[in-house]
Amino acid sequence: MQLASTNPILADSALHGAISQLNTGAANCTVNGVINKTIGCVLLAALSGAVAVPTAKAFPSAIWIAFFVSLGVSIFSIFAVRGSPRMAATVAVLYSAAQGFMLGALGMMLQSILDAQQIVVPGGIALQAFIIVFGLMLAMLTLFRMGLITGGKMFQAGLSMVTLGIFFMFLIALVMSLFGAQVGFLSFAGAGDQSTMALVGLGINAVVLIVAALWLIVDFRQIEDAVAANAPASAEWYLAFGLVVTLAWVYLEALKLVFRIAMMFGNRK
Repeated sequence: MQLASTNPILADSALHGAISQLNTGAANCTVNGVINKTIGCVLLAALSGAVAVPTAKAFPSAIWIAFFVSLGVSIFSIFAVRGSPRMAATVAVLYSAAQGFMLGALGMMLQSILDAQQIVVPGGIALQAFIIVFGLMLAMLTLFRMGLITGGKMFQAGLSMVTLGIFFMFLIALVMSLFGAQVGFLSFAGAGDQSTMALVGLGINAVVLIVAALWLIVDFRQIEDAVAANAPASAEWYLAFGLVVTLAWVYLEALKLVFRIAMMFGNRK
């Protein structure tokens, strides 16, 4: 779900085309403006996730409903914003609420599996995933600010190819699952095995998490370029939305990684 939307919003051609469609005015886009709008979206997602936990506990089917609604909202959001960048503010709010609810429900489900296995995760799986996301964001920002990774065109092209490969890997696994064939090292079902395939799944999860985090550098580069080009203030919502898309993917992969590690190596009560 996240792979399909990471991250066409801030690709060079999409960004330049979007800025040209946005209203110009006296105010220009600023880094602080993008940060403030991104924080607002993240807080909305967190609130939606908090609402999802008791809802999913009371109505377990809400997890699957949230998944499909989130998938639909994700697809709609990408096409809506690329087709009409002026909708970015509305779409960013809708996307944040939907993704937050889905991720909150998923986190609750994974936590309940760990609880049933009597596996202790200090602070809970959601907090551990948040710490990973925060740490990776700081790491990527440091690499970008130091000029070690600048997120240029060659970097974007290579990262896009890797991301496309990841997308097709999960797409093939999804199609196979529809015919009853499970790819054990990609599914949650095989996370608790002590086999080589479980280790392969853990390694793939870690690689995907790193790839997702590297997209943050592309986001930072595009935000910096937009500000340097004196893009209009209305571009802030567009840029914030692109950053939220990446953060949602990073959090999803972090959540999966914490779960896998806990299932394989966690301490049981």
